[in-house]
Amino acid sequence: MGAKILVVDDDPDIRDVLEDLLESEGYKVITANDGTKGLEAIKSESPDLMILDLLMPVMDGFAVCKQLQDPRWSKWKEMPILILTSVREEVSQRRYELETGLRLGVDDYIEKPIDPDVVLDRVKILLERRGIEV
Repeated sequence: MGAKILVVDDDPDIRDVLEDLLESEGYKVITANDGTKGLEAIKSESPDLMILDLLMPVMDGFAVCKQLQDPRWSKWKEMPILILTSVREEVSQRRYELETGLRLGVDDYIEKPIDPDVVLDRVKILLERRGIEV
């Protein structure tokens, strides 16, 4: 079984598409529909990479990124984060900086609508960068 990937998105269609796409490439996929469930899945599953939507109810992706910078989450600080969002990268980076005073510590961005080839390429690059076999 390949690397373990956590997909956190409130849109069930996006979760299903990503799950099918990633599993077709041999990845093990865990899904969550909001940031709170995503954080729970990080603790219970220790994924190799997270694909994270920014705009979600309950707990959004900005809050997840902020939470992961807390020292109590240091075990997962090296986990690559791939943002999947309809918000342009500059806009979301700026919002996060204004809200927290911190840079949004993510590894890559993909804007919706998604291109399956781009998603697979970015996932592969991020995993290889961490030395995780794909």
